[in-house]
Formats: sequence, structure tokens, C-alpha cells
Amino acid sequence: MARILLALRQRILTPDKREALFDVRGFHVKSDAARQALESAGLSFIGGFGDAAGAPSPRAAEELLERRPAPLRGFAYEGAAMAYALMDSLRPGGGRSLARFLAGRGDAHAYMAHVGTGWAMARLPRWRWPAVLPPDPLLRWLALDGYGFHQAYFHTGRYVHERHRDPAHIWPAELRHYAPRAVDQGIGRALWFVAGADPAELVRLLHRFSADRHPDLWSGVGLAASYAGGAELGELRMLREAAGEHRPALGQGGAFAAKARIRAGHVPTHTAVAVGAFCVTNVEQAASITDAALADLTDSASRPAFAVWRQRIADHLVLLGRC
Repeated sequence: MARILLALRQRILTPDKREALFDVRGFHVKSDAARQALESAGLSFIGGFGDAAGAPSPRAAEELLERRPAPLRGFAYEGAAMAYALMDSLRPGGGRSLARFLAGRGDAHAYMAHVGTGWAMARLPRWRWPAVLPPDPLLRWLALDGYGFHQAYFHTGRYVHERHRDPAHIWPAELRHYAPRAVDQGIGRALWFVAGADPAELVRLLHRFSADRHPDLWSGVGLAASYAGGAELGELRMLREAAGEHRPALGQGGAFAAKARIRAGHVPTHTAVAVGAFCVTNVEQAASITDAALADLTDSASRPAFAVWRQRIADHLVLLGRC
């Protein structure tokens, strides 16, 4: 594709960087440091989207993505995956850009990339969702997590303050039985941003949701707090105490973050600190728990393998006395 056309595509498709700013989003500000940490995640996402939209191929985009700071690179890969999902959806017969991206260096950021496809779904008409829904039967649920994050992040009034829940029938038939729970994990992740990494504000927002939604929301909180950072050890310990009976779910989210970071080859200090607080173990052991929980996973009519995976991780943390 000619350079001028690539630049035009990049300009048209890439979100405005201001969308990641707390002043624009209206999110709670705990401190300048926390705001900067969380805004940097959003800005890296948008930057990664632009890298993909302006590159002639996924391989060319990888060269740009790999230049981004290691702690923020996963967010950039997430944004790039959203871009490829959107671009594939715009082609009449679909496309293979996302598949090629996931088969390359995107594989190291597979969890984040699958979340990114959910952002694309949130901005597409429902009849196009099947065209971008990842085929992986386990990780495709992370796309629904990404959808939930997007909705709570950009439509905070409705999905957080009014606690709206999409009806299950909007999802493809094979996903309906578990879709609301996967989406709630994403909303829980977004709550960490909406609350500005402030445990007190986070708990206030989360407790306004119905009790049946709390386990999945806490799981998302654990993932976001561990992966994105923004809080000190004392605050993270306070959050663990506040989770109460949902500490296993919080720990499961932390373990997911540990695995995502190790797979990508870089573990920031804030991830190690949060995983230690939530899982009461180190990043390596938390990641190994997620790996062990993958053994012999199968889908059933009532419970997808993804649900079993999450529950096994939480149960293992309880068994070890971590939660």
C-alpha cells in the first residue's frame, strides 16, 4: 500500500490520544503518579493502534511495537490487535491480518491481543462480530473481557454508575451462557482505571453492583491492578482485605497478570508487588499455577473451559493457603 494511503488510514482510524486522559474521561484522580501510570497505559494502547494502522504489514508493525517501553508494550500490542480486527472487518470477505499478527511476535502478547479484539467488537455492529471473534476456544473469552472494559471505560455512566448489563442474547449462541461473566471481568478491570487506582474509590464503586457480579469484578480488579499498576503495597494489601470472600477471585486475576507478563518476557516491579499482595507468592509460581490449571481442560454445555480454568486457579490459591 502506498505510503500516503497508509498515512491516511492511520489518521482516519486511530483514536484521538485525548481519549486516554483522565480529564476527558472524568475518572477519579488519587495522585499524579497513579494518573500518569494509567494514562500511559491508554496512550500506549492508542500508539500501538496507530503503529498497526500505519504499517504496510503486521511484521512492519512489530518493528514499531518492539521499540515501545517494555512495561507498556503489552498495551501497544493490545491496541494493534484492535486495529487489525477492525481492518479485517472492513474488508468485504474479511481478512487475515489479525491471524498473521497473532502468529508473529503478537503471540508473546496473546492475552492482551485477544482483549484488543474485544475493543474492536465494541465499535462494530453486532452482525460483524463473528468476523473478528478469535477462533481460539479458550482465549476468545478474553475478547468479551475486552468488550466489557471498553464499555465501562468509554460509557462509564451507563456501565459503571448505572451498572447496566447487556442481555446475553446479543452474543453468538455458543457464548451466551458465560458471556455476562466474561464481560464483567472486563468491567472489573476498567473499574481500576475509573477509580484511579484508589482502593477506597474502587470498593465504593464495586459494592454498588449486585452481589452476584462481585466475583468476576474482583477478578478483573486483580488483573488490572497487577498488570497496569498505580498503587503502593500498603494500598494493595488494603484491597486484598476489602475483597473478603472474593480474595481467590482477586488472586486469580493477579495470576493471569503474572502469566501475561512472563509470557511477554518482562515483569515490571509493580506487577511483582501486586501479585505478591494478591496471591501471596512470587510471579513465577503464580504463572505456573495458571499453566498447571490448563491440564485436560474441556468445554461443556454448561461451563466453558475458560470458566474451569479461572476456577481451578482460584481453588489452587486457596489450597495453598494463599487466599
